[in-house]
Amino acid sequence: MPPTPEQPTAEAARRLLGTLLPDGGGAEVRPVTKGDGGHTTWWVGSRYVLRLAPDEAASRRLRRELRLRDLLRPHVTVAVPVSVATGEWAPGLAHTLDTRLPGDRAETRDVTAAGEEDLAALLTGLRAVPPARAVPLGVPKAAPRPLERVRRQAGAAARKLGARDEFDAARLDQLTPRAVAQLAPQAEPVLVHHALTGEHLLVERDGRVRGVLGWTDAVIGDPAEDIAGLAAAVGARAAVRSATLAGYGPRVCLRGLWLARCDALVRLAERLQEADTESPGSLPRTRLERVWEPILLELVSEG
Repeated sequence: MPPTPEQPTAEAARRLLGTLLPDGGGAEVRPVTKGDGGHTTWWVGSRYVLRLAPDEAASRRLRRELRLRDLLRPHVTVAVPVSVATGEWAPGLAHTLDTRLPGDRAETRDVTAAGEEDLAALLTGLRAVPPARAVPLGVPKAAPRPLERVRRQAGAAARKLGARDEFDAARLDQLTPRAVAQLAPQAEPVLVHHALTGEHLLVERDGRVRGVLGWTDAVIGDPAEDIAGLAAAVGARAAVRSATLAGYGPRVCLRGLWLARCDALVRLAERLQEADTESPGSLPRTRLERVWEPILLELVSEG
């Protein structure tokens, strides 16, 4: 079935690049993600990334992201992409041509102690952005997730995984009703990236975090969500150490850790159900292992 005019294609990307870059017609254009169907993000040679919004809602998020990145830069020390050209690739549909940042996704490289300091600086910078300046850009507010509801969803997932010998469901009993009550949201709402996955964190060979991508899902909300994202991307220990360096207390760190653990259980169960008897791939299992790393904070912060 041929793509509709609104669906980004390689041909559409090449035509647009011919108007944006002097050598646009000759630059190699490759989709960032593999698979069939339409793509929205393209490598352009070795220097650029082209993103084509597929619909009006994505266009609004993309335009908001461009404004947000400009607001962020004075507050964060890690790099965020810079747009060298932006506009519409089709009527009402936005595009941005960004500089390509160095580094590999965090899930392929371990962060060092210096990398944890980079992550701490990122969290500190996000907290320093005044919400009153982000909201007028269109950044939405998000209410904190009720941890009890998240725990119930994770409990059902843990039982399914236990039946398949993927996880010991009894481990979730550590998150008692008393702990859930203690880990209710306490921190003030801040700017939250809300998608700090391994694919959005760029890590160099030296273990330093050099860049952060994917700002379209940013919200004003619970900072524990970004701690949860880091736990899945770089491991529970590195995430909690980074958050502690950023000035977050034990309960915020533990809330983020338990959000990550519950989310990882739910996602692995979903992937196994989708795959049925086929393997869901190693990444969901790897993330589950990362978020369930034992950390010293759990031993010293009871009560």
